[in-house]
Amino acid sequence: MSDHHTHAHGHDDHGHGHGVDHHDHMEAHGSLKDYSIGFILSVILTAIPFWLVMTHQLAPGTTKAVILGFAAVQLVVHMVYFLHMNSKSEGGWNMMALLLTVILLFIVMTGSIWVMYHMNANMMPSMSNEGSSVHGMHDMQ
Repeated sequence: MSDHHTHAHGHDDHGHGHGVDHHDHMEAHGSLKDYSIGFILSVILTAIPFWLVMTHQLAPGTTKAVILGFAAVQLVVHMVYFLHMNSKSEGGWNMMALLLTVILLFIVMTGSIWVMYHMNANMMPSMSNEGSSVHGMHDMQ
């Protein structure tokens, strides 16, 4: 009976995350190679927009679009190489949570922009007809 009790409540390596499972757990967190690739990509994806802004290579509107594009790519690099998010991690639930977050963020941001635009157009109709709101404020003084 004591043999059964020790086996049932002992600290053996069956299913407790020790031994072989520990090696798999460490592999899931990435290697030095993965972190190095992520770091190098992050530096490149930061340096290029910085260079574009400092040298005025593109028009301001184009520069803004390029910076947003690089920011989106850098977000993906951080999620893959540093947060280790992919379709296999946590049985796919990480990716599902990410998709839900992106959808909700899109809804909140577009809804906020839509509300602000329409409030500006409906609450300040005299200023929107005269051109920019800064110019309209000079006329009021």
